[in-house]
Amino acid sequence: MAEAVDQTRHEFWRPPMPPTAVASPDRSTTCRCGTEYIVSSLYCHACGASRPDLNAARALEIPGLAELASLGERLGLTMPAMIAFLLGVLCVVGALAVSVFFSARTLLDWQAIQLWRIEWLIAAVAAFIAGSVLKK
Repeated sequence: MAEAVDQTRHEFWRPPMPPTAVASPDRSTTCRCGTEYIVSSLYCHACGASRPDLNAARALEIPGLAELASLGERLGLTMPAMIAFLLGVLCVVGALAVSVFFSARTLLDWQAIQLWRIEWLIAAVAAFIAGSVLKK
């Protein structure tokens, strides 16, 4: 009988995750209500509590002033130069967004859209120049 178990084919059954990923020591396996979590679940199936230490369950975080300051330090910019840089990037995105939101049906519409793009790009150039002036 033991030989029959060893000869079974395993082509239809595969484990959902490798054993090393399932048995990681930093993740808890039981909820505060006492039930075990289902593999790679975000919530407890019994009480609905969120899994406290699962990295995939992190909420969307909006960067704050500390993150912008660290980005400025990595780029070698002061805070005013970083603000001018971000304003310039925003103006470039605005110039690109003009073509998404507006379509030209006549020659006059096309000229107006081109003028709006020029205005956005001039604002971007001004912001980048201000950022380079404000740099150390």
